Amino acid sequence: MKKAGPDARWDRSLALIRENVTEQIYNTWFKPIDFVRYDEETKTVQVAVPSPFVYEYLEENFIDLLCKVMYHCFGTGTKLFYQVVTDKEHNLTQNIEADPTDALPKPQPKTRANQPPTMLDAAMPQLDPQLNPHLTFGNYIEGESNKLPRAVGLSIAEHPNTLQFNPMFIYGPSGCGKTHLVNAIGVHTKHLYPQKRVLYISARLFQVQFSNAVIQNHLNDFIAFYQTIDMLIVDDIQEWINSPKTQDTFFHIFNHLFKNGKRIILASDRPPVDLKGMPDRLLTRFSCGVIAPLEKPNRQLCIDILRSKICRDGLKIPDDVIAFIAQTASGSVRDLQGVVNSLMAYSIVYNSDINMQLAERVIKRAIKIDDRPLTIDDIMEKVCNHYNVTQAQVSSKSRKRDYVMARQVSMYLAQKYTKMPASRIGKLVGNRDHSTVIHSCAQVEKRLQVDRAFQAEIVSIENSFKLKDTAE
Repeated sequence: MKKAGPDARWDRSLALIRENVTEQIYNTWFKPIDFVRYDEETKTVQVAVPSPFVYEYLEENFIDLLCKVMYHCFGTGTKLFYQVVTDKEHNLTQNIEADPTDALPKPQPKTRANQPPTMLDAAMPQLDPQLNPHLTFGNYIEGESNKLPRAVGLSIAEHPNTLQFNPMFIYGPSGCGKTHLVNAIGVHTKHLYPQKRVLYISARLFQVQFSNAVIQNHLNDFIAFYQTIDMLIVDDIQEWINSPKTQDTFFHIFNHLFKNGKRIILASDRPPVDLKGMPDRLLTRFSCGVIAPLEKPNRQLCIDILRSKICRDGLKIPDDVIAFIAQTASGSVRDLQGVVNSLMAYSIVYNSDINMQLAERVIKRAIKIDDRPLTIDDIMEKVCNHYNVTQAQVSSKSRKRDYVMARQVSMYLAQKYTKMPASRIGKLVGNRDHSTVIHSCAQVEKRLQVDRAFQAEIVSIENSFKLKDTAE
């Protein structure tokens, strides 16, 4: 029986399209489109397509043809919008746990009011950004080690539509706050721009999704989904080293997002130049925006982080215990948080106050202690943290008081805790000669005899590595 009404008009539309394109193009791009319904009052044709990729291709290559056909078959002023249905029976990532694309198959359609169908209107689904709402700028404490990345990240969150600082590549050692910062950027962006499609994902989960998409023959849908993101945040991208297929797929996603002015934020444990095993074409793209290094927090920032967490948790911890924890946690934010959580648990279970004795007991269980002998680098790191200077400053020729003090203390402690001769110590601490080392040690010992405050400083520094074998 011959169909009448809207279905017949849609059939005529397809017939006209078929006359104006090759058979291969018709079968590939137009035949998969399913007619859903036609609304006489709003003059709206609703159709379903198998993926956002199909919509994107049609929009880029056949807009004029679609516009003319819709006007001819349904009347002037007809609007066309569509639903993305990637699979009539299954979700794209049905076997991937906690996958953010679960909502993809059934979006809520939108229309472009009062405009002719010069463009197909993509009905984007609601997207769970996969962000941790507790990791915000409000509790991301600023210090010298994170000042630049924090400022750049906040600027991006407040002005996501600008092209400056894109992509943002954040790198630093484990425990320095990378995951907190990238989450804070995403959370603040969503707060200011709720309509933005923001997604945080670990590199490993991205790789799992990619593998499942290949197995299920849904790679085009996988790529097309990621191309709809306004701000894509990928953590721990060093996981993709020596994974060429994942790298190649992300390269195409990156290019699409970058070309369309979308935000890309990447985090790694090393800078792009050290990502051996990744192709140059990716590394050059990682480096074309802003590269923001994150360092381990120094002693003062560790103390500030501890005090902030203690205040939020409603705890009471003495200042000497806070200082001891800050020194012993080796500049790891995770270690700091773990120690405080453990102290709180011990205090509750044993109904005891938090004091130095309890702190020492907890730290031995909460923090992995390195049992290798102390090195010059170990000693200089702790001394620099204490005096809030860098190793480069200590090794420089500068005679600035703080640098000289840190330099002399480093030499003194190196002589005390290592078996190196003075000539070797001087070589490693700013390329000085052995006489400088002997003089520095004599100066420190002389001051220790008369200055109690200085004695306390040295003890404080020694406490930071006293759990190592050679210091016990």
